[in-house]
Amino acid sequence: MEVTYGIIIFTVFASIVCFNYEDLFNQLKFNAFDVKHSNQWYRFFSYGFLHSGWVHLIINMLVLYSFGRLVENSYKVPSFFGSKYILYYILLYIGGLLFSIIPAYGKHKNDVFYNAVGASGAISAVVFAGIIIFPKSPITFYFLPVEIPAWIFGILYIIYEFYMSRRAKDNIGHDAHFWGAIYGVIFTIALKPSLALLFLHQIGFH
Repeated sequence: MEVTYGIIIFTVFASIVCFNYEDLFNQLKFNAFDVKHSNQWYRFFSYGFLHSGWVHLIINMLVLYSFGRLVENSYKVPSFFGSKYILYYILLYIGGLLFSIIPAYGKHKNDVFYNAVGASGAISAVVFAGIIIFPKSPITFYFLPVEIPAWIFGILYIIYEFYMSRRAKDNIGHDAHFWGAIYGVIFTIALKPSLALLFLHQIGFH
């Protein structure tokens, strides 16, 4: 849990600072045009520690708190990653930030007005790592009095984000959500291939 808490503390601190310093916010947010034309490659990572407002920040940190502790504790188990868990957990999170924003870079690298902030891509990676490890764990929504098995939620989430990334005209990073989720699945199974068969067994495919 130490890494999860560290990420939360740093992200909250960075977001609050940038709430109050617009110039710094503009220097750190993801802008594909500046990445390409000004070689500001650090924006591939810095954007993930900023948020557009308090609601955006709180929701992302609550989800990371819920799923991050679960995944990190799993990584700590000696038969999982043991003493190397910090490295792999950081690679899961930071890799999620990078992988989830690459499609937006491809689409908008010549669009000076496209910007993005938020940890959603990385958090999607963590959430889907948790789903692969614990596919039958119940997921509960505050606004719905029902529990959904994690693997079913995962399928619905991916379908929804894939659809919305092509249809929606809102300011939500559906591309980042979708590709972050895909990265979480691929990264987790690549690190521990036995989880693929275990996942299928747990959801009833023997």
